[in-house]
Amino acid sequence: MLSIIKSAALMGIDSYPVDVEVDLSNGLPAFDIVGLPDSAVKESRERVKTAIRNSSFSFPVKRITVNLAPADTKKEGASFDLPIALGILAACNLFSASQLEDAIITGELSLDGSVRPVNGVLPMVYDAYRRGVIKCFVPAENAEEAALVEGITVYPVQTIQEIVNHLSGGKQIPPFEKNADTFTFQKEDGPENLDFSHVKGQENAKRAMEIAAAGGHNILLIGPPGSGKTMLAKRLPTILPDLSFEESIEITKIYSVAGLLKEKNALVKTRPFRSPHHTISASALTGGGRIPRPGEISLAHHGVLFLDELPEFQRNALEVMRQPLEDGKVTIARVNGTLTFPSDFMLTAAMNPCPCGYLGNSEKCHCSANEILKYHRKISGPLLDRIDLMVEMPPVSYDDLENTTAAESSASIKERVVRAHKIQLERFKNDGIFFNAQMNAAQTEKYCTLQPRDKEMLRTAFERMELSARAYHKVLKLARTVADLAGEEQISLKHLLEVLQYRSLDRKYLL
Repeated sequence: MLSIIKSAALMGIDSYPVDVEVDLSNGLPAFDIVGLPDSAVKESRERVKTAIRNSSFSFPVKRITVNLAPADTKKEGASFDLPIALGILAACNLFSASQLEDAIITGELSLDGSVRPVNGVLPMVYDAYRRGVIKCFVPAENAEEAALVEGITVYPVQTIQEIVNHLSGGKQIPPFEKNADTFTFQKEDGPENLDFSHVKGQENAKRAMEIAAAGGHNILLIGPPGSGKTMLAKRLPTILPDLSFEESIEITKIYSVAGLLKEKNALVKTRPFRSPHHTISASALTGGGRIPRPGEISLAHHGVLFLDELPEFQRNALEVMRQPLEDGKVTIARVNGTLTFPSDFMLTAAMNPCPCGYLGNSEKCHCSANEILKYHRKISGPLLDRIDLMVEMPPVSYDDLENTTAAESSASIKERVVRAHKIQLERFKNDGIFFNAQMNAAQTEKYCTLQPRDKEMLRTAFERMELSARAYHKVLKLARTVADLAGEEQISLKHLLEVLQYRSLDRKYLL
């Protein structure tokens, strides 16, 4: 007796269909799973057998062969437990597998027959819907996540007994009902009272952060310990534009695959802020594993990746970010295939001006010229060239600390950022991008035009500062963002002069 149950598996953050084929035949009792299963899938034999028995069903004493098709791709995880169990029960004629021709099923089994949640339900259901599937049976704890996909009926399953009764004509499982009040949105962990008004002084750095937030630009903060670099970086998300629904769905897919969605929080609604320690490996940063999972740069997609103490990171870990910073995606090659993860993030980095941090203070700094040069050269020129703004932050003065006048709040800064972002959304509505920093060379030439006098000034700056072609385009994109913040259609000389100051520190510190 043969039965076929439709399920799905993950490859990167995308899903592909898997047919769980179950055959029961006469012969010596056996239970074999083929189709390149990993250890977790092979172990499902014992979980399925025990769960079926503990759900008051008889486990067939026959030769059972389970094939996970297509058989040439590696399958991993426990999400095939439920479809395998249903395939066996369908082959025993407890219900007809034809009822599930237009549905996909996924779920892990406990030994008592209850269904446990799995990772990656959102991309599985989304891909199934695009293939014409109209129903899905998922663990009850994954129902909210699956219901984000419009147009597919979601059945939350709690036990094997429950779904068998549903399929055999007994008590029906009510479809999951989604309404405006159903979803509680996931937010990033951490204090919620972060605000730019808490930062004393550093007005130039605040302005640079505003420009970075408005245009999606990368930024490097350079200053001594205690100057507020980390404090500013942690407050950057408070002035970023809100996520669109499309961006939220894309981030949620990544977090679903990574298993980072919290219970009862199906949709990521705030821009991610990831701050890995400087001991992180290159594979943890970009994504890795035998079957790769998203790394930190993908978890920061449409958000912020903050690298504190930038020179302390491993050189190879920093260098692997060069392609993602340029392309907005990272490609990982493995024996089983090549995977591409989205990684369109804002890089925010902080570093000291020298190993001790007090360069320029003769009483505190005793670093030799060679030590300083070695410290600066930990950051390669190609990586530095991909950073749009470089800001020097002096020590905070006593007068700034004692100043009781309230500084500008995050809400006030965010208003200007959102206005500038709306201008960009209107500008790029037919180009498929959201921020000025995402413009390619052709778009930069189209939207960043200069007056003849301003071109001559930029030519002089280009030659004197020995800018690269990439840095030249970054200056134009920054000037476009500054003009958007000012609500001006034409880039002018004052906009260029402001942004050129953010390209001077690489020659001062890092050459």
